[in-house]
Amino acid sequence: MKNIFICMLVPLLILSACKKKDINDVDVPAVEASGGLITWAPHFPDGEDAVTITFDAARGNGGLKDASGDIYMHAGVITDKSTGASDWKYVKTSSFNTPDPAVVLTALGNNLYKISISPRSFFKVPAGEKILKLALLFRNADGSRVARNADNSDIYLPVTQPGALDVRFVNPEFSPTYTPAPAVQVKEMGQDLTISAITSRQANITLYLNGAAIATTSNATSITANKKVEGTGSQTVKVVATSAGSTVESSFTFTVNGTVEVAELPSGAKEGVTFINSGRSAIFVLYAPGKQFAYVAGDFNDWKPEAAQFMKRTPDGKSWWVQVDNLDPAKEYAYQYWVDGSLKLADPYSEKILDPSNDSYIPSAIYPNLKAYPQGKTIGNVSVIQAGSSKYSWKNSSFQRPETKDLVIYELHLRDFLGAHNYTALQDTLNYLSRLGINAVELMPVKEFEGNSSWGYNPSFFFAADKYYGTKVALQQLIDECHSRGIAVILDMVLNHAFGQSPMVQLYFDQTSGKPSAGNPWFNADPTHPFNVGYDFNHESPDTKRFVKNVLKFWIEEYKVDGFRFDLSKGFTQKNSGTSDAAVNTWSAYDASRIQIWKEYHNFIKTIDPTFYVILEHFAADAEERELSNEGMMLWNNMNHAYNEGTMGYVNNSDLSRAFYDKHGFEKPYSLVTYMESHDEERLMFKNIQYGGFAGTYNTRDLATALKRQELAAAFFFTVPGPKMVWQFGELGYDKSIDENGRTGEKPILWQYNNDARRKALSQVYSRLINLKKNNAVFSSTDFLYNLSGAVKTITLKSPSMNVVVVGNFDLVSKQATVTFPAAGNWYDHFSGSRTQISGGALTLGLGAGAYHIYSTAPLK
Repeated sequence: MKNIFICMLVPLLILSACKKKDINDVDVPAVEASGGLITWAPHFPDGEDAVTITFDAARGNGGLKDASGDIYMHAGVITDKSTGASDWKYVKTSSFNTPDPAVVLTALGNNLYKISISPRSFFKVPAGEKILKLALLFRNADGSRVARNADNSDIYLPVTQPGALDVRFVNPEFSPTYTPAPAVQVKEMGQDLTISAITSRQANITLYLNGAAIATTSNATSITANKKVEGTGSQTVKVVATSAGSTVESSFTFTVNGTVEVAELPSGAKEGVTFINSGRSAIFVLYAPGKQFAYVAGDFNDWKPEAAQFMKRTPDGKSWWVQVDNLDPAKEYAYQYWVDGSLKLADPYSEKILDPSNDSYIPSAIYPNLKAYPQGKTIGNVSVIQAGSSKYSWKNSSFQRPETKDLVIYELHLRDFLGAHNYTALQDTLNYLSRLGINAVELMPVKEFEGNSSWGYNPSFFFAADKYYGTKVALQQLIDECHSRGIAVILDMVLNHAFGQSPMVQLYFDQTSGKPSAGNPWFNADPTHPFNVGYDFNHESPDTKRFVKNVLKFWIEEYKVDGFRFDLSKGFTQKNSGTSDAAVNTWSAYDASRIQIWKEYHNFIKTIDPTFYVILEHFAADAEERELSNEGMMLWNNMNHAYNEGTMGYVNNSDLSRAFYDKHGFEKPYSLVTYMESHDEERLMFKNIQYGGFAGTYNTRDLATALKRQELAAAFFFTVPGPKMVWQFGELGYDKSIDENGRTGEKPILWQYNNDARRKALSQVYSRLINLKKNNAVFSSTDFLYNLSGAVKTITLKSPSMNVVVVGNFDLVSKQATVTFPAAGNWYDHFSGSRTQISGGALTLGLGAGAYHIYSTAPLK
């Protein structure tokens, strides 16, 4: 059986048609292919008069299929002043997340919607500026569901300039991408290929196949031909229209496949790209079980599916491969896999991709000399390879990771931490973190994610560092410099799910249901647990496990990172608990299958790097977390609520006991990564100032008082044995809400807080406490007592070298408290520098609201 598929050879010529009727103008008949994602009338809108756009929510990526509520158009225009596909001008709505009645569509039923606009007046485009295309997306009211093309690219509607001849194909159906491309395919040799084209006014029209005319007509506005597909190889369809001395044309190509060759993978070849012959040849390997055929197309063959790049299939029917020769090792090549005639995909193993919608917004200062996207050659994301790219030469080979008991992790999001939001700027900021005493940095996700400005929990390419933050080498340099300063680097690793730009999602996707198809080797059609976003990995699939292990090994070896914090680790299960909020308790219950999955991954990591940090954002039953901790994994320990209740003075809900590992039933003492704040929790200072308690003149909503309450919390945070994590700017009392500009939206970057003496004082207390923790073994002691549920809280730590007692008043009023000390004698008050004689094993203290002390039997370092 021989198959063909169709691809664009050149972009459609967007020329013009005069809207005002003259003797040469006629109504263009409705010669249409099967309904597409969008259809419009008239066929050749001129940008001046009204155009009616009909949107089919069941087509494209299916993002709004069967959606309830109103549907809105998010739209702008591409003009002669635009620099490319992403340079939308005169965007109609300023917010993507709020309803706008000016762009609401009329529901027609059966997933169809329409809207009528007059582009120049609707978008307020100045006279004289040419409108070339309408740029469109469709969304629901809050922007949580978005419809795009099947490849998740933006939607474009061509506009014809007044006064010129224009021509376009209407059969086969074309996807409304920036460079329109056929959306349909002819699958079998001998099948009829129907070709139809229309013109904006009467013209002499001829259709050609491989240079030979197959249909011609005079003084017409449409032409149709039927032709049986014969032969193999590349074939070209062209339409030429001539009227009143003007000639326009458009063309596309299709390829008739030969017989698929079955052959074993060459020795040493692996998924992705393997260079051989000193980089002059490359073996491309795509894992795609059940597919019928595949090509690799790219710069090396002018983006044409040639016979030389027709991929072989392995005997097990699961992988496709081909060797491409005559490469220049010094040159970057962009490429894609073209699968089954309808899918154009970047490589799942890409270390660098080009994104036609987002790359233009990345400043050259952050990513210099970024390769240009192959506009007009293809659509969707493309991969980039270079055999001769210089390998980073690591400078630090003697870095010793901090012991887990001493870990003080600083979680940060590059976008919201530094205005320059890049690896180089962060490298220049390491002095700040070193002075604070930080010995580990945890970067929020840096793998290639969808869009640019994002938290990063919407991954699409798992081997590529996102270009929005800089180059691969810049990330390696940052890690190297961190190691030179004694700072470990932990990456936030998102492997619970992937988003729609992932080639593995697109390879097996059911457009009708808008879900991964049942045969997808990696993904569930429906998620198995609450809080899932994107598309849920099937974590028991052998294909998923192999892929995940390849990802982990790559980042450990290629970037020399020191640990992973696994996002949504509780989601690594095929036990279906349902997806509603009511199912959270069921999902959190002890799950032996989930434990086994994590043991397998943990053991795999340890075979590569025995001291590697494995941290889980798990939040499951204590029994399950205890079992994981016994294997050597660490667990996130969210204490935000209790600490914040304490800082606000609401002592009844401020029990800090679960900061200690024994309260979880754990046997290993340094298994909890405890935090008061993280990227995912409200900022303590925001709630202090907005909702804090008060009594008389003592008011935790006062800035100075609120900051002092943060000192109190810090004293009962850093002195608890075990790893600790600080969220960026927590040391300065950052008081902007997590929900400012939307939960995941950009937040104010307030380095000027360092100029406020009150905030600087808090930072200094953080620094002193961090250094106490790292420099004094007593703060790693497993011999402790605590009383952390009342207004006056105490921690007692004992070690062979010294004993420590921490005492503080979380109430809003002064308290008299009798504090038990484990031994008589001189005790040093660390912060005041005074000494207190203890006799009888107890001391009665008068503690003002918010007061705290750290006493020790020997001076602390």
